[in-house]
Amino acid sequence: MHSADLATQIGQQVALSEWVPITQERVNAFAEATGDRQFIHIDPDKAGQTPFGGPIAHGFLTLSLLAGEFANLGGSPKLSDASMVVNYGLNRVRFVAPVPVGSRLRNRSVLQSVEEGPGYLQLTLLNTIEIEGQDKPAAVAETLSRVYL
Repeated sequence: MHSADLATQIGQQVALSEWVPITQERVNAFAEATGDRQFIHIDPDKAGQTPFGGPIAHGFLTLSLLAGEFANLGGSPKLSDASMVVNYGLNRVRFVAPVPVGSRLRNRSVLQSVEEGPGYLQLTLLNTIEIEGQDKPAAVAETLSRVYL
């Protein structure tokens, strides 16, 4: 897609990522990287005794996939004339449903707005992080991206 086409895409889905597996190894690595070693994430036996029935991914692990794996696997719009895309922040995030270890996630991105700046476009995207086989999403996040042309 070319940046000139963005105005016609407001309110439309502009990206859908491939599925990303959420493994215990990924959750453990995130726990080590962040220091969030709560048992509901890293202790399958103890987490199995909770209402979750087993370990769940960190909400922030789920959210972090927006900047990495989802973006690399088609979960954010690709503009042919972009020289660089920068994560500018978040307006709102909600962790709607727990993500069981062993599940798969993908991101669906809908363009909310496009604002012009000097040498860049700022995109507001509504991202819905879906859990395979479940009606409720894992998270919904409104992100801001600056696309430098």
